[in-house]
Amino acid sequence: MTNNLYLVWLEWPEKCFRMNAETLCYLRRIVGAKGRVVRVKNERAFLRALPQATHALVWNFKEEWFAKALRLKVLATPAAGQEFVPTRGPKGVKIHFGHYHGMLIAESVLGFMLCWAKGFFAVRNAPTACRDWPRTWLSGQCYSVGGTKAVVLGYGNVGRAIGQELEKLHVQVTGITRHGIYRGASKLSCENADRFLHEADWLILALPSTTGTDDFLDAKLIRKLPRKCVVINVGRGNSVNERALYRSLKAKRLAGAYLDVRKHEPSATVLESPGYVPELADLPNCIVTPHAAAFDAKYLYLFLMELVHDRCL
Repeated sequence: MTNNLYLVWLEWPEKCFRMNAETLCYLRRIVGAKGRVVRVKNERAFLRALPQATHALVWNFKEEWFAKALRLKVLATPAAGQEFVPTRGPKGVKIHFGHYHGMLIAESVLGFMLCWAKGFFAVRNAPTACRDWPRTWLSGQCYSVGGTKAVVLGYGNVGRAIGQELEKLHVQVTGITRHGIYRGASKLSCENADRFLHEADWLILALPSTTGTDDFLDAKLIRKLPRKCVVINVGRGNSVNERALYRSLKAKRLAGAYLDVRKHEPSATVLESPGYVPELADLPNCIVTPHAAAFDAKYLYLFLMELVHDRCL
């Protein structure tokens, strides 16, 4: 047995984000004779064990803690976002962020789009006169997802995974990044992004919060979208000007929205903002979920599988 110490501090209010006995047992099987696995449940216990740790699996890590982590070789977090763990560390320390979320989030996006297009959400907004059996009214609200056009803003791991799943349903997907415009894996040349925005049935935001994306979707960008467009945000809440979106949805300048992330989230203080508009959740054409697009019972199991694949354990 080597003298590696695998220090696990993965406590979170959401059950699927919290290390449990079954997943811990799986980690111990992976580690085997390579070292010892220690799980802690609070910051004090983590800092007490950190000087001996060679591997740390965490949700949070402060930069000043590196001074205590003299044996550390790997710092790994399940998070895709880079708000709570430093992106750089001392020489010799490998820092790993999760990049397995794309498929989980893609399923949530796909589920919403199918429910929207097939009228599952529209039923609750049927006119009072036909609410008991709105069959005739609903017949004019439904359409096929296949053949529609989606623009994905932020075409990284998550954006591409969303695009791949949508293409299986014959949705025409255009990915837009700071570096260019993409159709699948191919970069398009001499294309103006406005052309794709003007034709979009779906505008999907998969933007991070760390690259100058504040209020990326604002009134100016909304004016480039057709009235039929539905906005979907599964990136970070800072990227949407909620006041502009609220006005557009209320005036039916846009068809609808699905917001999995918000300007202000009770458990994500980094993204708190005075631009939060609580009234958005009350609009009949806006579906809001509590930052849940990646929820999965196997979330941390997938994280450990990724660490094995990337040779971090």
